[in-house]
Amino acid sequence: MFGLIDADSFYVNCQLVFRPDLRGKPAIVLSNNDGCCVAANRAAKAVGVKKFGPYFEQQHLCRRHHVQVFSSNYELFADLSSKMMQVIGRFAPEQYVYSIDESFVSFQKCQAAIPNLWLHCRAIRRAVWRECRLPVCVGVGETLTLAKLANHAAKQLVQYQGVCVIDNDALRIEILKLMPVDEVWGIGRKLTAKLGLLGINTAFDLAQLAPKMARQLFSIEVERTVRELNGQICKTWDETKADKQQIFSTRSLGERITTRDHLQQALAKHAAIAAAKAREQGSLCKTMVVFAANSPHDPQPVYFKKVVQFVCATDDSRELCAAVSRELSNLYRPGVRYYRVGVGLLELCRKTLQQYDLFNMPKSDPKLMQVFDEINQRYGRDALFIAAQGSDQHWVMRREFLSPQYTTRWSDIPTVKA
Repeated sequence: MFGLIDADSFYVNCQLVFRPDLRGKPAIVLSNNDGCCVAANRAAKAVGVKKFGPYFEQQHLCRRHHVQVFSSNYELFADLSSKMMQVIGRFAPEQYVYSIDESFVSFQKCQAAIPNLWLHCRAIRRAVWRECRLPVCVGVGETLTLAKLANHAAKQLVQYQGVCVIDNDALRIEILKLMPVDEVWGIGRKLTAKLGLLGINTAFDLAQLAPKMARQLFSIEVERTVRELNGQICKTWDETKADKQQIFSTRSLGERITTRDHLQQALAKHAAIAAAKAREQGSLCKTMVVFAANSPHDPQPVYFKKVVQFVCATDDSRELCAAVSRELSNLYRPGVRYYRVGVGLLELCRKTLQQYDLFNMPKSDPKLMQVFDEINQRYGRDALFIAAQGSDQHWVMRREFLSPQYTTRWSDIPTVKA
């Protein structure tokens, strides 16, 4: 049996861990630069707040109904997610962290030692709440796809009270009949429309489709999904994720850039972020694309892009930042109010498989970049940074509703008065 533990409204509830006075009240979390609503609790949805809707269109609604608004507090999210995953990991011998708020576990090697799986899942739910103050739902099934559906049932159907264990065929069929086909893991919007033309509207309808027919009409992945819905294990989590073929670091700016120096700093910062991601997966970059633009809604939208080729593939932040500086004259135009900038690394290759020749040897020192990354991992991002990034970055992401970083910043640690 497999389990999926998923946090409810994770971003919002992370903000409420240290604000118990706001529990039960409407609250939302905004995206980068406070652009749109990316998370909303049930109370906020009940007053009409639309998830993924632009905030500027809903701010009057939020004020009228006293909706608490938060900016994205990534430092807090990451730390609470790590704590939640550690708690979950104690309840099963195998765990796979699927996303920041979801974790799969396998009970296959310990199921005989668990007398009551439902009570065991209730214990997981209580432990996460007791130690992290985060509400979670637990779904269990014979396959990963059934575990995902069980989790959805635990979250959406009141009778399960946050825990759903599909441990018999009758319950499996009952839940499949209640679930729309678009709730099945891997069934997207376009595939849902195609299935609808065949009269397949529920997960049960999809489970009734012959596996060979599913493969002929759609793909082998749909065939695997059909088999999984019927209790046949076809999907497993993969601990070794495939390397990214391209790495991009791009962002809309919190404050428009109008000077050459600030544009250089912003691009250098994104080059350093992309380089760190490449080093993390052991890749070198042969081609880099650098771009800068104003808003497409401006009276005269402009977009500048430059492609840089490296003689020797590199992951050195210094080389990438130096290349950005060389191309700055092709990207900067006086009078342009830059709104979006970014750097992309293309033609990535494995560092261990790279070959050099006598006349083209790498200039970078991998040990230097290793120390660079270790310092930033230990003391926090940009504890050590390339000087080209600048130290006074007025253009960084806007977070006007940022809550304190309660668990990662000394000055924000809550004070308890007894």
